[in-house]
Amino acid sequence: MEAHRALVRRPSPRLAEGLVTHLERTSVDLDLARAQWDGYVGALHDAGWETIEVPPADDCPDSVFVEDTVVMYGELAVITRPGADERKPETAGTEQVLRDLGYHVVAIEAPGTLDGGDVLKHGGAVWVGLGGRTNEAGVEQLAAYLGPYGARVVGVPVRKVLHLKSAVTALPDGTVIGYPPLVDDATRWPSFLEVPEEPGAHVVLLGDDLVLMGASAPRTRELLTARGLEVVAVDISEYEKLEGCVTCLSVRLRHTP
Repeated sequence: MEAHRALVRRPSPRLAEGLVTHLERTSVDLDLARAQWDGYVGALHDAGWETIEVPPADDCPDSVFVEDTVVMYGELAVITRPGADERKPETAGTEQVLRDLGYHVVAIEAPGTLDGGDVLKHGGAVWVGLGGRTNEAGVEQLAAYLGPYGARVVGVPVRKVLHLKSAVTALPDGTVIGYPPLVDDATRWPSFLEVPEEPGAHVVLLGDDLVLMGASAPRTRELLTARGLEVVAVDISEYEKLEGCVTCLSVRLRHTP
């Protein structure tokens, strides 16, 4: 069986200069960050995922957060237009890799802005965070691109965290999980589960019952395990200092063009 594939991007040597919006800046250990990135990629491999590296963007401190550069929907790749000007150069490398792989590539254009971390998908629903790096024009363009594929795109408020997926993600059964103090409106989702730790709100789906999450949320790991999920925990402490989480560090390609 063909392995699932995921895009990843090595951390820039300028990682410690990455943007912070809702946190106070603390020192980042670049050597530890590199080792943690290796551990993250290793966890993907152990779960049966092949990784494809987007060429490094050493002059872009936040470029390791490759999720923000594209929104995948089946064989469609929507190249984003990041809301922070410093991050706009990051998209070119991602676009070229996806073109080379044969995906149908489109792009968000000015005045729209869209960060991939603001986009949460499950089934045919696509929730997009508004209020931070993504604007209304970006949401409208994304809706126009995804509409022909049957997707229903809905904007939701994000005021307390950097991206929507800094506040909530979805479990394999569609239950949306979040840490209540950082969620603007939990009623947006028909099934919402509170988690006891902020990093526990972030999971990457690697299989029908397999999720990847940060090691800094042990109580949430117990909660998810009790729900019958297999949980793989990885230490990403240096990325959490830059408002990053497990979702930010990869882009899953679950369809082959």
